[in-house]
Amino acid sequence: MTPLILVLNGPNLNMLGTREPAQYGYETLADLGQHCADTANAHGLEVEFRQTNHEGELIDWIHAARNRCAGIVINPGAWTHTSVAIRDALVASEVPVIEVHLSNVHKREPFRHVSFVSSIAVGVICGLGSHGYRMAISYFAELLKERAA
Repeated sequence: MTPLILVLNGPNLNMLGTREPAQYGYETLADLGQHCADTANAHGLEVEFRQTNHEGELIDWIHAARNRCAGIVINPGAWTHTSVAIRDALVASEVPVIEVHLSNVHKREPFRHVSFVSSIAVGVICGLGSHGYRMAISYFAELLKERAA
């Protein structure tokens, strides 16, 4: 069975390409999803790419990842700084997590410097645009190879 990487995106990421392009770039969510699929495919992995503006839906997807996914790549968007519930769901899933952000949150408003996810993530990638997602998927591919060896 092909290992599955779950790529989750939080609120407002459906507006990529038109929302604050100076901050987030011109790539759309569909472009981002295609980059993730191409990267996963190149590593012999499967990717499930999702976005929601509804916190409970995101939590349900995280719960469903338990015993089903080899890794979670998550850009929680604004929930990064506000949601203990998403953090707790990630812990409960017992799936390794990489937190990603398109922009460098540390060069932005002070409230964006706080993340409820970072402390439970395997790693955090920010400020590299869509490359961060590709790097996270590639990391999980390497991790799976190491575990199989």
